[in-house]
Amino acid sequence: MIVVAERGADCSLFLYFFFLSSLSFANQLCSYFCSRLKAAVMLTLASKLKRDDGVRGPRTSSPASDSTRRVSVRDKLLVKEVAELEANLPCTCKVNFPDPNKLHYFQLTVIPDEGYYQGGKFQFEIEVPDAYNMVPPKVKCLTRIWHPNITEMGEICLSLLREHSIDGTGWAPTRTLKDVVWGLNSLFTDLLNFDDPLNIEAAEHHLRDKEDFRNKVEDYIKRYAR
Repeated sequence: MIVVAERGADCSLFLYFFFLSSLSFANQLCSYFCSRLKAAVMLTLASKLKRDDGVRGPRTSSPASDSTRRVSVRDKLLVKEVAELEANLPCTCKVNFPDPNKLHYFQLTVIPDEGYYQGGKFQFEIEVPDAYNMVPPKVKCLTRIWHPNITEMGEICLSLLREHSIDGTGWAPTRTLKDVVWGLNSLFTDLLNFDDPLNIEAAEHHLRDKEDFRNKVEDYIKRYAR
């Protein structure tokens, strides 16, 4: 009886240790497969994110930061260009900066000393956009005028102010404010163009009766450009 009991105890002990070892092996096996599954999931997620980035394309900076960067580039250019402009201003022109800290906005006064518009004072408003010098300044004539290349509403036809030009005379990043001011000044002399008018009525008036055209120009000067 004692021998049977001892053998039963040994068997129970054996089964107990076998159970513990099996349980440990099962835990290890479970841990192994869990780690492999986690690695597979992470790899799949990484691949998906990579594909999504490929679809979306490279990340770009926000529009706000791009705009700020362009303004900074513009303002640095203007410091140099305004100094160059003031050193090379035509004798018939004056510039005025209402706010000296805002070089991107100023007014130009042209006082022609010859031709049809002699004696008049013509005001222009010049605003330099954020995207300068990739795009030209915006210019408007504030003085009412009878002119083939300037409408009575202040719109201006000047080739170098054209953003897109097929003849190569339009705006280019190599142009500066000095070019703009000299171009506007020349609209009253060398660049006065009756063959390619913006104000067609004024051009036809000149073609039809040059003396009457001159009289109307002088009348506008007396009324609006003194």
